[in-house]
Amino acid sequence: MQVVSWLGWCTIGLIGRTLRWDVVGWEKLEAVHGAGKSWVLAFWHGRLFLASWYFRGRGIAVMTSRNRDGEYIARVIRRLGYTAVRGSSSAGGHGAAREMLRILGRGGDVGFAIDGPRGPRYVAKAGAAYLGWKSGNPVIPFGISVERKWTLPSWDGFQVPKPFSRAVLLIGDPIPVERGRGGELEDCQARIQQSLDELRVRGDGWWAVGRRLEK
Repeated sequence: MQVVSWLGWCTIGLIGRTLRWDVVGWEKLEAVHGAGKSWVLAFWHGRLFLASWYFRGRGIAVMTSRNRDGEYIARVIRRLGYTAVRGSSSAGGHGAAREMLRILGRGGDVGFAIDGPRGPRYVAKAGAAYLGWKSGNPVIPFGISVERKWTLPSWDGFQVPKPFSRAVLLIGDPIPVERGRGGELEDCQARIQQSLDELRVRGDGWWAVGRRLEK
């Protein structure tokens, strides 16, 4: 496991350094920090390679499952400067959620591969909305896409970018979650789903011929 995680870390670093990025909306993240709030980031599991490279070295806490795949991911992302919190919707989730809330309470940032650990692909689960609701911090969806890639035959369609490809990071609008309002948690989850769907379509079509999108 140690050797495999080291190879994974090396692969992400070697390929990541060759990517050329467009970034749209980073000022939204800065505004959240400027308001004294933390990030509750939400993204799709299949984009974990790209996301883990771009947000590396920021100390962001990411929930990883307790199974063997989760252990591998935890070891890799720790090498990239993340905090790995072990648990998932299927095992150890309550303890992991409490730890994520403690991190948010100390002013730290957290991230969710929101359709993990087993899918369905591109279906948002409630974890990010719950943490936003409990902590008072906004959920910030982001889309991240790459022009040329290998897509693995896994449940999430895991994407490995090809070296020297172009990539794009699209930051969505922060989604506040107001406590005490009936149905607010479910409404937030639906808004996260809609935002991530729109960001994925926009990002995956970023290099289409004749596109005219702001940068």
